[in-house]
Amino acid sequence: MNLAGLAASTQFRNDDITFEEFRMNPVIASLQWPDDVVEQFLYDHGDNGAFVYDYRGVDLAKVAWELEEISAKDLSEMPTGASDVGCIEGYAANPDHWLSVRRPEITRHWETHGTWMRPPILIDRQLLAPPVSGLQVLEGRTRVGILRGRRNQRLLVAPLHQAWVGRPSG
Repeated sequence: MNLAGLAASTQFRNDDITFEEFRMNPVIASLQWPDDVVEQFLYDHGDNGAFVYDYRGVDLAKVAWELEEISAKDLSEMPTGASDVGCIEGYAANPDHWLSVRRPEITRHWETHGTWMRPPILIDRQLLAPPVSGLQVLEGRTRVGILRGRRNQRLLVAPLHQAWVGRPSG
């Protein structure tokens, strides 16, 4: 099962379905993914045309997700999908602005802990077509941009950050 096939089916995503209903769909449930990954990846972006194009070749059933710690240095150099090239750099150019439009507790968390409250979604680029090495930011481009911008400004940035990482299963 790939993202394009999932997005093409209106039974999986529309504005009238709650996340709880979405994740209980037998096809979605069969993936056995963490709820946070299902919500950020499939529920929030699974019907976005550019996103579907970027990840069309990923066999969803062959991805295993783990919460991992990733270094700030690695996150600062990590690419995102082809349809969003440059967006992380755009967020990094003005991290204060992107924090100012978030809930106040998100800004306080960055100022206190030097990291995000919700782990972003990264994917092993071996799962992409064509496969290449390394990780890629799948969802959480704003969060990673804020990290890069704060790091460039020499503000508090933790050395390690939690992220959901999808790797080939089996």
